[in-house]
Amino acid sequence: MEENNNKLNKTMTSLTDMSDDVLERVMLYIDDPKDRDAVSLVCRRWYKLDALTRKHITIALCYTTSPDRLRRRFRHLESLKLKGKPRAAMFNLIPEDWGGYVTPWVNEIAENFNFLNSVHFRRMIVKDSDLEVLARSRGKVLQVLKLDKCSGFSTDGLLHVGRLCRQLRTLFLEESSIVEKDGQWLHEIAINNSVLETLNFYMTDLEKASFEDLELIARNCHNLASVKISDCEILDLVGFFRAAAVLEEFCGGSFNEEPDRYTAVTFSPRLCRLGLTYMGKNEMAIVFPFASLLKKLDLLYALLDTEDHCLLIQRCPNLEVLETRNVIGDRGLEVLARSCKRLKRLRIERGADEQGMEDEEGVVSQRGLMALAQGCLELEYLAVYVSDITNASLQCIGTYSKNLCDFRLVLLDKEERITDLPLDNGVRALLRGCEKLRRFALYLRPGGLTNVGLSYIGKYSPNVRWMLLGYVGESDAGLLEFSRGCPSLQKLEMRGCCFSEHAVAVSVMQLTSLRYLWVQGYRASSLLGRDLLAMAHPFWNIELIPARRVVIMTDRVGEDVVVEHPAHILAYYSLAGPRTDFPDTVIPLDPVVAGVEL
Repeated sequence: MEENNNKLNKTMTSLTDMSDDVLERVMLYIDDPKDRDAVSLVCRRWYKLDALTRKHITIALCYTTSPDRLRRRFRHLESLKLKGKPRAAMFNLIPEDWGGYVTPWVNEIAENFNFLNSVHFRRMIVKDSDLEVLARSRGKVLQVLKLDKCSGFSTDGLLHVGRLCRQLRTLFLEESSIVEKDGQWLHEIAINNSVLETLNFYMTDLEKASFEDLELIARNCHNLASVKISDCEILDLVGFFRAAAVLEEFCGGSFNEEPDRYTAVTFSPRLCRLGLTYMGKNEMAIVFPFASLLKKLDLLYALLDTEDHCLLIQRCPNLEVLETRNVIGDRGLEVLARSCKRLKRLRIERGADEQGMEDEEGVVSQRGLMALAQGCLELEYLAVYVSDITNASLQCIGTYSKNLCDFRLVLLDKEERITDLPLDNGVRALLRGCEKLRRFALYLRPGGLTNVGLSYIGKYSPNVRWMLLGYVGESDAGLLEFSRGCPSLQKLEMRGCCFSEHAVAVSVMQLTSLRYLWVQGYRASSLLGRDLLAMAHPFWNIELIPARRVVIMTDRVGEDVVVEHPAHILAYYSLAGPRTDFPDTVIPLDPVVAGVEL
């Protein structure tokens, strides 16, 4: 022991004796953000050198700091990723006007970040004026612009990007809500850009984009490797596919003609990532000639039944990533387990019943999960909606899926009876077996996990940093026992649980690494949020979104379908203090006003 300490002391002495120039060069080889954070805590000198050499920053919630704080510490940033609304916004659980505005960040970028060439905004509100400011200030050097699940802007804003950002290599707009006025923005890219490598407006409502412009982009941009678009007849893209000689990824399109006409379509010989929207049984043959080359397959919006999945998957032995819906069924998972031994990521979403994609075999249960675990030993990511589940299937995952880093399971409520509940022992076996887990989500139904099971999650999740729990536990005692574990947990999300405000507050104080909490559905106190003040401490912001009625759709007779959204709790660390842009739908809890000493 003494010998090891002496070696450590000598190593630290040699490092601290390094000149700034040498140490700065060493730091350039440290890329992992957590390693960087650790380095910056060694001493004030290292802190300053880290600030000078840090090239990329991810801010997980835009209200945890401020633009001027970022500028003061990291003036030489080259890449910035900034997240706005809570993740629940993806499921329409957060009010649209909640916040997450990019304007103050864009203004700071325009004025002070002279080295920035990559910007990624996620779940944020972006205005056309923001895009204009960004394009005019950084357009000559901007190489990456990602507007990821953002809203608030139109194609007028994209017009500035197309005209002024001529060095853009990546334009990413996937799942953003964009007001479409015309398709001129794409034409500007087509005539001004010759270096584009990634173009993505997949799952948007941009329907006026011209296939002629796509073909022109393919002719002008010789390194174009990835294109994901909205609806566009595949036959109109024959020229585009012919020109895109190095294309490796394509998603989007549509099929509106007779199946035999699609034999005229040929893809790039390098294509290895594919997602054809609205592809049905009759069009599936278009994929067969190069199926053995595919590494990623997106079938989320394909119109395939269980049998079709089996026929296609068995032709894809090199598949590493598959995204589909639970229509794949247990039989499809069994084929996947036999055929795709290199599979690393599998995402199975809930089937879209209204699209007529129901299949009597199209359910995923313990049978499919056990086959998957035993057949795909390289699996790192698994997100799945299941109709039935057993402890044995979770134990099987723990036994075989030793590389699993991210596990997410949702138990659907379609079946009245589940074979084997509660899942306490299965969850324990999974967590004990999958030691690499960093992200964990378990969304069950009442009775799915007892307090004992909840305590197992706390005890056997030493490295998990993000967790989502839904309908778990029986009482406050379970949550409190859970919170005595999870030493690495930084972000916790909970829905539909039976816990009181007081138990939530106490558990926050026990989770020593926690930086972010979101809860929807809990036992509220008679005084608005009063019991939550037990978790008040310095730099900790607490916000409430009261229960509200939300129109989610209009039914077939033209009447609004209204659902009741329970109250939310959002709490997070912030160096910037309480935010000032609260809408009427959000109530901040101020411990000072409430007379609570911090």
